[in-house]
Amino acid sequence: MTDTTEQPRGMAAYIAVTAAYWAFMLTDGALRMLILLHFHTLGFSPIQLAYLFLGYEFMGMVTNLSAGWIAKRFGLVSTLYAGLLIQIVALIALTQLDTGWQIATSVLFVMLVQAASGVAKDLTKMSSKSAVKLLAPSEDGTLFRWVALLTGSKNAVKGFGFLLGAAFLATIGFNGALYVMAAVLFIIFIGIALFMPPGLPTGTKGTKFTEVFSKDRKVNILSLARVFLFAARDVWFVVGIPIYFYSVLSDGTEAGNRAAFFTIGTFMAFWIVGYGVVQANAPRLIGAKGKSDEDISRMAAFWVLILTVITFSLAALAWIAGEPQTWLTVSLVIGLLVFGGVFAINSAIHSYLILAFTRDDRVTMDVGFYYMSNAAGRLTGTLLSGLSFQIGGLTLCLATAGSMGALSWLAVRRL
Repeated sequence: MTDTTEQPRGMAAYIAVTAAYWAFMLTDGALRMLILLHFHTLGFSPIQLAYLFLGYEFMGMVTNLSAGWIAKRFGLVSTLYAGLLIQIVALIALTQLDTGWQIATSVLFVMLVQAASGVAKDLTKMSSKSAVKLLAPSEDGTLFRWVALLTGSKNAVKGFGFLLGAAFLATIGFNGALYVMAAVLFIIFIGIALFMPPGLPTGTKGTKFTEVFSKDRKVNILSLARVFLFAARDVWFVVGIPIYFYSVLSDGTEAGNRAAFFTIGTFMAFWIVGYGVVQANAPRLIGAKGKSDEDISRMAAFWVLILTVITFSLAALAWIAGEPQTWLTVSLVIGLLVFGGVFAINSAIHSYLILAFTRDDRVTMDVGFYYMSNAAGRLTGTLLSGLSFQIGGLTLCLATAGSMGALSWLAVRRL
């Protein structure tokens, strides 16, 4: 039976962690849109744009692998604070970019700064997700609701970040946006540091790094499915669709570019917000209450199969169209919004299952290992996004995304 005196403290810590996570993800979404649109207007090719995010995703893998051990050794509060501070430093560092540099120098510099941002993002995420496992009351279904609420609200906030990034770029410019975000994040950090309530573990000495590698079959299978699930999204999300929409919307003038920025940012924001809303309500939408972990695992296979069918269908439409057309653009908007809803359900199921499968004494390490797989999927999707779009345009980009979904389905069926 849960001690009711602990619940207010647990809820207060949960709210504090969620607030920090929200603040971080707002800047994370804005920064991604700023970089993508800013460097596209500077003449970067699709594959060069993809390179800008590779350091971010690669360091996400490295961070997630080690962050679980760091949190186990030094405590979740330490990793949460470190994530916020590193992001502030990365935002300030990016203002030092000189547009007079050669493209190769600019790519390398942004990759390095984005690598630091990737470390920050996954330290913060691992801390927040692990905290839910430890703070959630033990009542039936509560864990699924809490993790769905945290993840869904995070994605809604990140969606607003996409819109904010596009709006900042069109109004106060690239450097102005970076300074504003760094200042806001610093204020949030100070507030959280001053008022963080007790309730999170402070660390355990003697924890070995080798313990981060999971020996649980279910954790490993779910992690493999996660790799391909997020690759299926990022293949079209990172470079392909934003650049396709820009080619359709922009007329090459400064005013046309600004209008394209706002439109693309609005769509990406709406997609992420909708994704977050569905994710937050996923337990109710799929009727998870009272279901066993085995039942929910079967749901994971069903929903990723639906996702795969949607993606291949969009690839077929792009192939039929052959080139940008109004009906294709409308079909893509509708199809990708449906994709977002189905993807949100998939992601929510995965986020619940990893916490259901792990033990309390391994939660930070299993969650870190699992989100290393998440980062590996984003890394794979990011690289394939620029590569497939440059080689075969939108059709190959979407077909590659569908193939990633099929591989995720093959993996998750083994649960």
